[in-house]
Amino acid sequence: MEQKLEWLEAQKIEISVDLFAAAKQQLRFLAAVDRDRWLYEGPSLERAIYRYNACWLPLLAKYTESSSVCEGPLVPPLDCEWVWHCHRLNPVRYKTDCEEFYGRVLDNSCVLSSVNGSCKLQTENLWKGLYPMEPYDLDLDMAVSEPEDISALEKFTKYDLVSAVKRQSPFYYQVSRTHVDNDVFLQEAVARYKAFLYLIKRNRERSIKLFCVPTYDIDLIWHTHQLHSLSYCKDLTKMIGKVLEHDDTDSDRSKGKKLDTGFSGTTAQWEETFGLRYWKAGAMNRGNTPKPVTTSPCVFSGKKEEESQDVIRIPEVEVIEVILEIVGVKNLPDAHKGKVFVVFSKTQPDSLFNAERRLTVLSESCGEKQVALFQCEPTGELTFQLMSSKSKSLGFASLSLSEFLFPVTKLSVENWLELTPLKRGKADDPNPISLQVAVSFTPPTRSPTVLHLVQARPSLKDSCFFPLIGKSRLAKSFTRVVDETETEVISLQMRNSNDAAPKGDRRQVVGVKECGETHVMAEYERGFWSLLDSKWSLKQKRNPATDGPLFEISGARMVKVYSGRKLEYEPKHCAKLRSEQDFMTAVEFSKQHPYGKAVGLFDLKLGSIEANENWFVLPGIVSAFILNDLPKKEGFCAAPKDTVKANGTTEEIKETEVFTARETQVKLREEEAMMNVEAAPVIVAAEKIGGGARCLSKELNASGGCGSRCGGKCGNIVEEEGGHCGGCGGCGGCGGCGGGGGCGGGGGRCGGMTKTGGTCTGGSTGCGNCGGGCGGGCGHMMKSIANENASSVLAIT
Repeated sequence: MEQKLEWLEAQKIEISVDLFAAAKQQLRFLAAVDRDRWLYEGPSLERAIYRYNACWLPLLAKYTESSSVCEGPLVPPLDCEWVWHCHRLNPVRYKTDCEEFYGRVLDNSCVLSSVNGSCKLQTENLWKGLYPMEPYDLDLDMAVSEPEDISALEKFTKYDLVSAVKRQSPFYYQVSRTHVDNDVFLQEAVARYKAFLYLIKRNRERSIKLFCVPTYDIDLIWHTHQLHSLSYCKDLTKMIGKVLEHDDTDSDRSKGKKLDTGFSGTTAQWEETFGLRYWKAGAMNRGNTPKPVTTSPCVFSGKKEEESQDVIRIPEVEVIEVILEIVGVKNLPDAHKGKVFVVFSKTQPDSLFNAERRLTVLSESCGEKQVALFQCEPTGELTFQLMSSKSKSLGFASLSLSEFLFPVTKLSVENWLELTPLKRGKADDPNPISLQVAVSFTPPTRSPTVLHLVQARPSLKDSCFFPLIGKSRLAKSFTRVVDETETEVISLQMRNSNDAAPKGDRRQVVGVKECGETHVMAEYERGFWSLLDSKWSLKQKRNPATDGPLFEISGARMVKVYSGRKLEYEPKHCAKLRSEQDFMTAVEFSKQHPYGKAVGLFDLKLGSIEANENWFVLPGIVSAFILNDLPKKEGFCAAPKDTVKANGTTEEIKETEVFTARETQVKLREEEAMMNVEAAPVIVAAEKIGGGARCLSKELNASGGCGSRCGGKCGNIVEEEGGHCGGCGGCGGCGGCGGGGGCGGGGGRCGGMTKTGGTCTGGSTGCGNCGGGCGGGCGHMMKSIANENASSVLAIT
């Protein structure tokens, strides 16, 4: 009850900004800047900083001195707004600069964002009147050819805005996942931000020196508050007597320093004060920002239409990310104390989560904490069995997922669950054994569609790309396309366009459904493939540049296919044990994603395709089949027929060796298990001892890895291959403690909580520690321990 009262007291903190609406606005703005990445570095950024100091701040100061001077809101140019954004995220420095140059804090109360679609004609006219030689919108050619000397200005900040922009640029990647914009997620983030401020206020009142480090949901709201500079100054001065620092120049992540100890200390204090878990599903660090596939924007201007899936019907599956912790147990008989564990599973196993996993109970494990992070479908119930040391069940309980997710009403729950014994006695026990279970989850989002190409005939000598796997009940020349349950979606066959009188190199791909219905899926003529009644075309890129696309799939959208795993599919260090020649990534380019968005992954070794978007499923299947069937002599091969093993040796695909899709997956995973790579949901042990830890691997010196498909460095929560990253939050260490705070720069490497593709053995040499989670080396580094379920278990030591 005392902890609940503390939480209610925290929610009384007064914030003079609608943080919920403002956070949504910030997400839209960050997305717009990310589409114009020339604002991240180089001459364009230098010019933007000059224009910010020379034009925007003076204009803002001049026309906000009196509300009667400006009839409508001001709208800054995008480049100036971005620099302004980064300047305000050091609130103490921004306040000092404004007061030095303009005598007051320049606020955004009469300013509308450039991405709101509002009329900016008034601001343009004011701009032209003041700066006739400087265009309102940034001229990129002028930025390169006519650099300006900022030191010649009468008023300009000495704050290193280039470095500030560099530190803030990766932040959007950390908060760009679909669920972050969910109303319930943001509402809970606002409540958690108030609790975060409450801890800082409480620490100051008790003279406790703790550097508080936020998770990314809290950090998003903290940034949002700071962007309203005047309100932030007044609110924090009222609350703690001064403006709370957010100095993002701090980057010292060495062991025992404040970024290392800050996250551990914040976690412990949060849980002690509020009785709630600090880590939260979907709010942890995702690892490093993936390397872009191009440095030049590519905007597809064709007419975009949503393609119908008339030929095949694939049910849409939703997925959630879950973090689970067994916090405690009560009414446990003395004979079992210190000797129990919990086995958890789902009442409705699915393709993402279909096995039992084991967790220790914190109060029964000598202080060692285990946290499980996994993905599953938002169906059924999570079930928990308390087991004795002799694996005898002491009772079971369950927690419904659908209760909270349809509709989404709550994304975190902590309950005491009474256990139901397998065999009831004559009289019910008045003091039943109970488990304290803490679960957080993300709102449901669409799960990628995974399909397998299964062929019956042996591999041709000249064939490339997908291995020929599987047994088929159809004719030898057919390839079955099956889903994860091995249900057939369609069968494909390559044939001449006219078997009776073939004309040159004309060919067709024919699809046959189980009902016998036949469709022409693609036709080849005059050097390229026309797909799906000419809605799409598949063309090879002749003489592709290094790291450039190999193929182009165009139609209502523009998709380029690259060798290896790119963008969201970028591997972690454990996943790097597989050769990049095993994969190809399909990347869509559009107005919304001029630098590319990964929409599909071809796994050439397993013979599978993963589609992140519904519209890509059908063209993806047909393209994968064509690339598989084409012989090398036609120049459509990007990878050699030899399969490169993780240990660097090669193995030729045997023409007579045939496996089913499921058998091939098992075979590959057995190989990976020999190298300590496990694709099952991962359990993390996190024992709090002094906030320090170490990585044990000597094989991977400072190599990146833990972090969802993105090569971050070791943290202290991990997840299986293909999930989304855990990790500590904040822009690498955004924190505040009493009169001081810090931020280690956004979107760097994982600290706090991270994920791995299996048994993580993180880098050792050169790793730093980062409680905040970004931009450093190993944060809360770990050693790996094997458990009975072959899941990875990481323990902080």
